[in-house]
Amino acid sequence: MKHQNHPPVIKETKHWLAVNKPAGLNVEQLWDYPSVETQIKNYLQEQYSREPYLGVVHRIDRPVSGVLILAKKKSALRHLNQQFADRKVQKVYWAMCLGEPPEKEGALIHYLQKDQKNKCAVAFTEPRSGAVMAELQYRVVQTNANISCMEIRPLSGKFHQIRVQLASMGCPLLGDEKYGGPTGQQPNEIALHARQLTFIDPLTEQEEIVVAELPVGNPLWQSWGREDPV
Repeated sequence: MKHQNHPPVIKETKHWLAVNKPAGLNVEQLWDYPSVETQIKNYLQEQYSREPYLGVVHRIDRPVSGVLILAKKKSALRHLNQQFADRKVQKVYWAMCLGEPPEKEGALIHYLQKDQKNKCAVAFTEPRSGAVMAELQYRVVQTNANISCMEIRPLSGKFHQIRVQLASMGCPLLGDEKYGGPTGQQPNEIALHARQLTFIDPLTEQEEIVVAELPVGNPLWQSWGREDPV
């Protein structure tokens, strides 16, 4: 019987594959903690009966779920890494937040500074030394009982960007205690889901759109407003 202990594979080609990472799972192998990297390496080894190549193209935080792209060839890793570095990859996140933004849609610009000691980011409204600019667009899908379902499109890729920017707006993510959100039912799990990635296939040079379904049965997402606002 083939090894099944790995995130669901959304799409797989000869050069890359996309998985739906569950919240609470590390992306990269770190000591003995479970990781997407280790589990997908096992999956590929059992599928092809040889030592596979696997490159981590990008990362999402441990408590975040959703679409993650991994490279099966070094050439694909270089190609995809460059797309992320050049900000050519379009990202869509879904979020469940406490509170309601002042506007139904808009853009947020902050200047973020990483707090190494506390492993978090601090957001400022004005530029300052050592801080980097972060920008995102948001749209409220639905608000119910002071919980807002939001679609997020980050225009930069900074450490904890979505988490700290939404909290700075007064709308922390459900489960995200680090940034003032209400306590979640599971540790290492927040209501932020990497819903969609749009990028160029390294081999065909055609646009690819990869979509990750919401976690099934997760109480954090019970109030999600619509099936698919994208």
